[in-house]
Amino acid sequence: MPAAVLAAICSHLEREAVLGGYESEDEAAPRLRDAYDAVATLLQAATRNVAIVENATVAFSQALSAFDFRPGDIIVTTRNDYISNQLAYLSLARRCGVVVRRAEDLASGGADPDSVRALLDEPRVRLLAVTWVPTNSGLIQPVERLGEIAAAAGVPYLIDACQAVGQLPVDVRRLRCDFLAATARKFLRGPRGIGFLYVSDRALERGLFPLYIDMRGGLWQSADAFALVPDARRFENWEFAHALVLGLGAAARYATEVGVERGGQRARALAARLRTSLAAVPGLRVLDRGLELAAIVTVEVAGRAAPDVVRELRARGINTSASMRDFAVIDMDDKRAVTAVRLSPHYYNTDTELDEAVVALRSLVTGPQST
Repeated sequence: MPAAVLAAICSHLEREAVLGGYESEDEAAPRLRDAYDAVATLLQAATRNVAIVENATVAFSQALSAFDFRPGDIIVTTRNDYISNQLAYLSLARRCGVVVRRAEDLASGGADPDSVRALLDEPRVRLLAVTWVPTNSGLIQPVERLGEIAAAAGVPYLIDACQAVGQLPVDVRRLRCDFLAATARKFLRGPRGIGFLYVSDRALERGLFPLYIDMRGGLWQSADAFALVPDARRFENWEFAHALVLGLGAAARYATEVGVERGGQRARALAARLRTSLAAVPGLRVLDRGLELAAIVTVEVAGRAAPDVVRELRARGINTSASMRDFAVIDMDDKRAVTAVRLSPHYYNTDTELDEAVVALRSLVTGPQST
């Protein structure tokens, strides 16, 4: 996290310790409003279209729960959607009789727009849901093109932008999405435990709201009646970690000041350099596929389980993470991989740091190098 983000969080926690939760919230009200504005600016949206929730998965689930699925209704998605989203679709299939259809991939990787278009022709399709950048690879899905197809078909469109926000410019108008879910952390460099949901005017005007609406989003009018608040807050919950909301706002402002396009281009350039270096090492297999690749690099280490590799790299001061087969069953099986190490360079990383990571991974495959 940048220093400005940490300061926003810690200063509010200090006020909570002195004043109490409600009083410090009231005191911070102008800055909390500014946080919504900062997120809206990042998305090129209006503030009324921003809901702040506990994390990206909650944001995605709140959007998904706004649809009254019936047996036989169809959700169209991809072969590379995030594990929690795929599990949500399968849960809806088991509980509500929803049918899950996954678009075919292009030979080069990523969803085939023609396959999506064909699937959306089915009258029972209720939703197109797509993960912009999957957690298990550097793939960038053609979300803008898919938005055009969904709009032409009149099908609501939900995007998981968890790995995209902060490294790829977001313009919800160009995406034509009804919902977009994301997190404060990852490439946005905000705190863990807070996320947000964009809700389009179209979705609000249709009267969509989450299944388990809370007092933040609904007005209890009589014993058996309630009304919706008019904006995206209907997708929020009343209880907030306000310190994290302020941290999210600071992260969004910081990203805007850096320039997401500028910072993201550097991050992706570092990732491309890293892929080239790793691919030249015997025993390492780079797994990323797609016409466009993000600043996420996944590599299989021959004969080694990724969690073990991650621990050894962390001991050397190199932060990576492990992707497992059950995080992305379809994609990992297609690649005949069981585990993979994920490296996610950001704009503040250096060429020297990337070289050190390559040397460390080489040593884990072939043993210590002689000098």
